[in-house]
Amino acid sequence: MRDSAMGQQDDGQGTGSGGPLGPAAPVVAWLLAEGYHLSTAPTLLEGFLAHLRALGLGIDRCSLNVRLLHPQIRGITYTWRSDRDGVEQVNREHGVEHTPGYKTSPIAAIMEDGSEGIRVPMGRVPPPYGFPIVDELAAEGFTDYAAMPLLFSNGRRNVFSVATRRPEGFTTDELALLYASLPALTVLLETRMLRLLASNLLNTYVGPGAGQRILDGDIRRGSGLTIGAVLWFCDLRGFTVLADTLPIGQLIALLNNYFEIMGGAVQRRGGEILKFVGDAILAIFPLDPAGGDADRAAKCALAMGAAEEAMAGMEAVNAERAAWGIPQLGAGIAMHVGDVLYGNIGTTDRLDFTVIGPAVNLVTRLEGLTRTLDRPLLTSAEFAAAWPGDRLKSLGYHPVKGLKEPVEVFGLG
Repeated sequence: MRDSAMGQQDDGQGTGSGGPLGPAAPVVAWLLAEGYHLSTAPTLLEGFLAHLRALGLGIDRCSLNVRLLHPQIRGITYTWRSDRDGVEQVNREHGVEHTPGYKTSPIAAIMEDGSEGIRVPMGRVPPPYGFPIVDELAAEGFTDYAAMPLLFSNGRRNVFSVATRRPEGFTTDELALLYASLPALTVLLETRMLRLLASNLLNTYVGPGAGQRILDGDIRRGSGLTIGAVLWFCDLRGFTVLADTLPIGQLIALLNNYFEIMGGAVQRRGGEILKFVGDAILAIFPLDPAGGDADRAAKCALAMGAAEEAMAGMEAVNAERAAWGIPQLGAGIAMHVGDVLYGNIGTTDRLDFTVIGPAVNLVTRLEGLTRTLDRPLLTSAEFAAAWPGDRLKSLGYHPVKGLKEPVEVFGLG
């Protein structure tokens, strides 16, 4: 059943398409005129299938498997079924390619083995069918299955499959029409996946808020706006000694573990990590301009919850390190609330989307005081005044580098 030329098959039910596009020409025209305006892969797939079904193609199930450049996701599977609403999306993590379910699938046969097409007319061929997914579809009443490659311009192979419950299965003309339509579908699909790729990469490297603003066109140097935000800054203590003594592999693993504890706590509460500075993290919880004091208090509460979770995570890691006789890790967290300039800075061709301003300077200086005062957490007076809790106690006024006057510092009582 493998490596069949989908547009060349003859099952005795059709006469072929004729010409380079033949009956597929109206479908291609629809894709370029109407499908062009469907901006996401799911909406494009759903619209394409609706158009094909209106032409009489008895497609009852369709699956689109697309490879993705992403640090956590290897690919995405979009599945449409005639007996369900919408398109189901399943993200496939890295490592799925090593599982038996993947290795014995038509997807692997096309993506990895280079098959140019798979056709299994279950209604006319007795089992077994060679692929567990086809056996499952046959058990559900499907009578015909076909899978075809979608080749992106970078050479990456993706897979488009269809199945029907019609007793007679697909005709040769139907498969020929579908096969001739796929290049146009691939062009549209690739542009949508490239936008998703850009969004994923920006979210990964600059954060979702900054990433969306960049995609929306905020890319000129010097552009930006003033926003209110709760600022979070944390730093790993003793990193210089660790860097001098640990092998690079262990050092990177340690940093990733530390960043996961700190950054994960921030992200789970809606904060946005703006940058990693060596072993430090700068993050913000943006304030709603119309939210007033209630929003400020809520965002401070989220930041405090993240800080408490992060400190608990560090305690758990240190307990484990102590059990193994490994030196424990120290970290300081500082929080402040104020206005910052959120925008592009840098050279003409190398920009950084970040926050700058006196509030950023203060929160980083406060973190430095966590060492001096031997405290894991410090906040500014502005944060203490906005936070709805009552456990922050004044630790007095302390000189801060860059400021003429000492500032009042608060810590957990």
